[in-house]
Amino acid sequence: MLLQPSSLLNHRVSISSADSYSRQLPCRIPKFILSRTPSFQKLPITCSISQVHSYGTVDFERRPMVKWNALYKKISLMENPELGSASVLNEWEKGGSKLTKWQLCRVVKELRKYKRFKQALEVYEWMNNRGERFRFSASDAAIQLDLISKVRGVSSAEDFFLQLPDTLKDKRIYGALLNAYVRARMQEKAESLIDNMRNKGYALHPLPFNVMMTLYMNLKEYDKVESMISEMMEKNIRLDIYSYNIWLSSCGSQGYVERMEQVYEQMKEDRSINPNWTTFSTMATMYIKMGLSEKAEECLRNVESRITGRDRIPYHYLITLYGTVGNKEEVYRIWKVYKSIFPSVPNLGYHAMISSLVRASDIEGAEKIYEEWLSVKTSYDPRIANLLMGLYVKEGNLDKAQSFFNHIADVGGKPNSSSWEILAEGNIQEERIDEALSCLKEAFATEGSRSWRPKPTNVSAFFNLCDEKEDTESREVVVGLLRQSGYLKNEAYASQISLSDGAVESVLPTYSSGDENQDDDSEVLLNQLQGSA
Repeated sequence: MLLQPSSLLNHRVSISSADSYSRQLPCRIPKFILSRTPSFQKLPITCSISQVHSYGTVDFERRPMVKWNALYKKISLMENPELGSASVLNEWEKGGSKLTKWQLCRVVKELRKYKRFKQALEVYEWMNNRGERFRFSASDAAIQLDLISKVRGVSSAEDFFLQLPDTLKDKRIYGALLNAYVRARMQEKAESLIDNMRNKGYALHPLPFNVMMTLYMNLKEYDKVESMISEMMEKNIRLDIYSYNIWLSSCGSQGYVERMEQVYEQMKEDRSINPNWTTFSTMATMYIKMGLSEKAEECLRNVESRITGRDRIPYHYLITLYGTVGNKEEVYRIWKVYKSIFPSVPNLGYHAMISSLVRASDIEGAEKIYEEWLSVKTSYDPRIANLLMGLYVKEGNLDKAQSFFNHIADVGGKPNSSSWEILAEGNIQEERIDEALSCLKEAFATEGSRSWRPKPTNVSAFFNLCDEKEDTESREVVVGLLRQSGYLKNEAYASQISLSDGAVESVLPTYSSGDENQDDDSEVLLNQLQGSA
């Protein structure tokens, strides 16, 4: 097993001095047959701000998909996920079929693609326990560190890193750790680690700079984005398409239209760069933000003309951005084109369409698309229903929202934490403290709540209502739920919900600040700058 026991979860380390770290940790690395790590070659890299960046990790794409795809479906469609991926893998091999590493790594890739990180990590753990069969490479280490950071937190990822032999600590594993820090918005550790990478010669290509720029974008430290760009130019590190797209976003986020357009002109002059659909989607988003709808729609036409292959994601962005502009005609036109190209539309596509119509105040159209989705869905996604529930609450129609909530169960769905939060929001508006508190309790108790966090505006509104009604008991219950879930570790979040440092300390006398700020509120723009790994 490579995962750490729970006693290590609160262990704090300084990765910047990892090379001199000599204490033996109470965890073992499996006795894998280590392959010689090849020299890093320049590979086409796709990455995401909310996902691990690819540091040359093997994608295992060029073989027949029959066996791995069947295995992936068995794991992803388990009736009882608590049994773990190992139960499926053991059953598979009992049937007489020996699994290869290629098949397992391909399954891991697919699980990561659909954010089934726990199941993907369990596949690696299964391989770890069979070290005599499966060779462990630096690429595997980087992927596993990424999964550990997402499933067990950054501290466990650090412990994993420290246990690795030096032969596996190449730019990929450092890059995966850097990405974990950036995803958790741990600025000091990220900056310390990239300094270490500079000293080791691991920061001679755009990717680590792109990772740091996404951190600074999330923190709105735009001057540091410019510093990263300047450093790359001074060191003759060629900007790639992602570097330019982040730079465009930084300029646009500050409202610098001319500067953004200058960057675009510089991008066009760079012969190594071919502006892609993401470039124009980024610029469209910025123009929309600045109220320049005509320029935004011109960029969206460029997005459409640059879609290649059978990539669904650009259509999702087109639908969303046209909805934001308020151009319903284009929303419906793109939807028609999308469905003519793809015989089946995934839940994500329906989510984009309904969200866009809700944003354009086309309630009738949104309800009609929802009914269409019900007739073709393969699984019920409560996030789609939440769009309509949220709309009803926004209109002040709590009864309709409650009725729709009941409908979810009637059609075989299961409300998630956000579903309960939407009802809580409606009850807060109606000044029903008991009902709102009941909904919030359900939200915290619902399966999968660890990936959810209540909106600061809703928590603040509930606290204000409690203050008005002099209901300190209900307020303390919610503070306790926030504490128990670890959300108050984030000082910025605590301040947004009207809990100053003193208030937090008075309620939580034994609470210590942690290092795992799992803030998933990155702007949609940043999430689309770099594709999935």
